[in-house]
Amino acid sequence: MNDVLVTTLLIVTLFLLLGSGIWIGLTLAGVAWVGMQLFSSRPAGDAMAVTVWGAASSWTLTALPLFIWMGEILFRTKLSESMFRGLAPWVSRLPGRLLHTNVIGCTIFAAVSGSSAATCATIGKMTLPELAKRGYPDDITVGSLAGAGTLGLLIPPSIIMIVYGVTADVSIAHLFVAGILPGIVLAGLFSLYLGVWAMLNKDRVPPPDQVLSFAQKLGESRHLIPVVLLIGAVLGSIYAGVATATEAAAVGVVGALVLSGVQRSLNWVTFRESLLGATRLYCMIALILAGAQFLTLSMGYIGLPRHLAEFVRSLGLTPFMLMIALSIFYIILGCFLDGISMVVLTMGVILPTVQAAGFDLVWFGIFIVIVVEMAQITPPVGFNLFVLQGMTGREITWIARVTMPFFFLMCGMVLLLWFVPQLATWLPSHM
Repeated sequence: MNDVLVTTLLIVTLFLLLGSGIWIGLTLAGVAWVGMQLFSSRPAGDAMAVTVWGAASSWTLTALPLFIWMGEILFRTKLSESMFRGLAPWVSRLPGRLLHTNVIGCTIFAAVSGSSAATCATIGKMTLPELAKRGYPDDITVGSLAGAGTLGLLIPPSIIMIVYGVTADVSIAHLFVAGILPGIVLAGLFSLYLGVWAMLNKDRVPPPDQVLSFAQKLGESRHLIPVVLLIGAVLGSIYAGVATATEAAAVGVVGALVLSGVQRSLNWVTFRESLLGATRLYCMIALILAGAQFLTLSMGYIGLPRHLAEFVRSLGLTPFMLMIALSIFYIILGCFLDGISMVVLTMGVILPTVQAAGFDLVWFGIFIVIVVEMAQITPPVGFNLFVLQGMTGREITWIARVTMPFFFLMCGMVLLLWFVPQLATWLPSHM
């Protein structure tokens, strides 16, 4: 059968199953089974069993549930309140003043979370009531939080980086290191935009709270010590070469438990809720990964990745045009799928193409993460939009509209990453 017809049939099957409300992991496995059963000579049942077991028993993937559990523990501690108290005095004189706590808070929490939704929800619970109480406009407050919350995917440890590293067979430690500079630059772009917005809308920015002396600011900064210590323990153990990503995740869990114990927020209820929350989220991700691995195998037997790579090569696209085409493709795909599904669903097809184009896979991993970040704030399936809708009660279309400037800033970051690839490759090359 013609490759175009096979591809069309599988895509139609995929969206029919997704539209029917079936879980994404089961949908991916179902499409893979249909493809292998109809267009391949290998028995689909045997292939599915082997592939699902291989995906579920990956040792590299054990870092994922541990990082998720660490984020769940911190979500239930007093860490967010302490972060606001430590950050607020230092940004009161910047244009935009306390609006920067959204960006800085998300940047810091991203370094101990790994989840965009957890970062957005945790920092939002801390900053939204405080900023509203002080009279900051809802549109820029919610928009900056939605945009900055996506840093949870780019700044290590990152769940998406672990998923990409497993599916693309790339060093997770190298990906973690590669995400540092782009994460800091993107956070800087967000803060720069807030400063420019504040200077153009001076009448909408409330006056500063009480002005503290330098000594008083240092005194308030003591509240940042716990999170700085935890970041140092997790990332320092990786960068120093004394721990793998999985071992560092275990260090993070122990550190988070110690933090919550010291803050006296650790009890049986919070321990149980954090463990169950992490288990539910990881089971969902693991099912998606297993289904996607089976779909990748099925596509390989059918030959679609090879044919797609040959088709793209026949178009004669320059590497830059290929990057633009992939960006548009992932932005459109992000309107229908979550980030993890996007990565695992497409890697088997996309990787041969980008390798043939000569892309560095570590650089490409950071590119993918930024584009997936953009998908977190694009309706109708933007996870950060859902999180903020639940927290604010606003319509998702309004939240998407106020978040649009930060979407365009991320588009600019993609171009910056293309023209300055050393942002993603310089640190890993010096490990």
